[in-house]
Amino acid sequence: MLRFNLRRQLSNSSGIYHRNIHSGLEDAGPMASKLKSRSVVRFSGPDTVKFLQGLLTNDVRRFGESSGEKSSTVPTPNMPSVSTPPMYAALLTPQGRFMYDFFLYSPTRPDEKLDRTGSGPGSDPGRDGSVELFADVDVSVLDELLETLKKYRLRSKVDIENVAEEFSCWQRYGRNLSGSSSVGWGGGVDRAGESTASGNKYGWQWYEDPRLDCLGYRSIFPSDATPPLVEADKETDESNYLLWRLEHGVAEGSAEIPKGEAIPLEYNFVGLNAISFDKGCYVGQELIARTHHRGVIRKRLVPLRFIDSNGKEVNEKIAAGAEVVESGSGKKVGTVSTALGSRGMGVMRVEEVFKASVELSVSGSEEVKVEAIRPRWWPAEWFQQNQSGVASA
Repeated sequence: MLRFNLRRQLSNSSGIYHRNIHSGLEDAGPMASKLKSRSVVRFSGPDTVKFLQGLLTNDVRRFGESSGEKSSTVPTPNMPSVSTPPMYAALLTPQGRFMYDFFLYSPTRPDEKLDRTGSGPGSDPGRDGSVELFADVDVSVLDELLETLKKYRLRSKVDIENVAEEFSCWQRYGRNLSGSSSVGWGGGVDRAGESTASGNKYGWQWYEDPRLDCLGYRSIFPSDATPPLVEADKETDESNYLLWRLEHGVAEGSAEIPKGEAIPLEYNFVGLNAISFDKGCYVGQELIARTHHRGVIRKRLVPLRFIDSNGKEVNEKIAAGAEVVESGSGKKVGTVSTALGSRGMGVMRVEEVFKASVELSVSGSEEVKVEAIRPRWWPAEWFQQNQSGVASA
């Protein structure tokens, strides 16, 4: 019922620039979706951080530092007093093209939590300097990803395991989400009681999405239990999370970011906190650094809205791969990469689609007009000074 109502409201409000277009999702919430499109991989061993540091676009060394930064929580038998926030990163080809994305999480160690009695710190049996990290990854390329990682492992002392049966990925989004980042199994406002009394082995909690505040909260939780703060009437289909991302122009996974083809900077990975320019070498770094320091990204992933000539939203008529053109000249300005209902996103020529007078349509379906929407989270420097926020039919 929740999904039906949200989809019906597809003309209400959203994060755009200079126009009050709504999807209904902005007015609903909080919501939570179990992400069946994602799976979980575990890395463990003394070379874990070093191994991932040489592969991924972000600075993984943060997970090797002593705890004590950023996220504070109420210490309980299964929650630490401090925790390291998650990280978003990508693995690229040697030519700098996108391959896979990762959300990295660091589980808390026993000595960072109270013991089961709650009367003192837990005991750490000692792991000889070993580090354990979990990664939330695209389920559609899981086997291929594991094979790729093991190919790069060589002599590194790191174990790579598929733990999809043990853990599930979740996202909380919508309105009124503030204050949730410190809530987990055994957190101060978790009313389940049982979790506080018995604790669990991992002490998972909700974290602010490492990409953008507007995306809400994300985490992985044991598959045999429902995460805290996810009541039955707030759990909704994953397609609503896709709609939420479409409105903010955020792609996720190889189905939305073409594997072996996509240039991460065109998919706004810098704005999504997925790339460190201070960490040193990693696979594909040369193209990323050169393109970034050149300073001009002519094409970017942009949220799109499909309408008819009267401005009414057009549902289910546009599919990924459709070309967006200037209505008068027929000049191609971009391609739709993802679409659902009347919403979509695609890599567009920024200078062209945000001209004040431009009219956009779908090639071969000229009756379908296209609005290119500037998300509020985009930095001002991504635009020319004379560009307006929305190009519409």
